[in-house]
Amino acid sequence: MSLSLSDLRDRARTPGAKKAIRYSLVSVISVAVNQVALFALQYGFDWTAKSAAIAAAALGGIPSYYLNRRWAWGKTGRSHLLKEMLPFWVIAIAGLVFSTWAADFGESFAMDHFPASRFLQALTVNLFALGAFGVLWVGKFVFFNKVLFVTKDDELRHALADEVVA
Repeated sequence: MSLSLSDLRDRARTPGAKKAIRYSLVSVISVAVNQVALFALQYGFDWTAKSAAIAAAALGGIPSYYLNRRWAWGKTGRSHLLKEMLPFWVIAIAGLVFSTWAADFGESFAMDHFPASRFLQALTVNLFALGAFGVLWVGKFVFFNKVLFVTKDDELRHALADEVVA
C-alpha cells in the first residue's frame, strides 16, 4: 500500500498520530537533557558512568513526565500519585537500571578500546546509554498509551483543540 503525501498529512492530523509525534518530540527533549547531563558529568566533572547515568536519568525524567502528561496526552489538573506518578517513575527507574548497566558496559568497553582518550570514553558511554533508551522507547509509548495516560480520541481531540485556542 502506497501512501501519498496528502494521505500522510491526513494521518498525522489524527489524535493518535499527534500523540505519537508529541511523544517523539518529548523523547527528543528528554534524551537531549539526559545526554548533555551524562556527558557533562562524566567528562566535565569526572564522575563515573554509573553515577553520571543515575543523575542524568533523573534530570531527563522530570521534563519527560510533565511534557508527556500535559502535551502529548493532554492531561490537565493535578497528577495522581498512585495512578500516574508512581507507575511513571517505576518505568523510569527500570529504564535507569537498564541505561546505567549500558553506560557501565560502555565505560568498560571504552576503557579497553580507548584507554588514552577521556573524550572518546565519555562519548562511548553516551552512545551505549542512548542505545538503551532507544530500546525502551517503544515499550514506554505502549505503556503510556494503554495504561498510564489513557485518553479517548474525543478527549484528546478536545484537549489538543483547547491548546490551539489558548
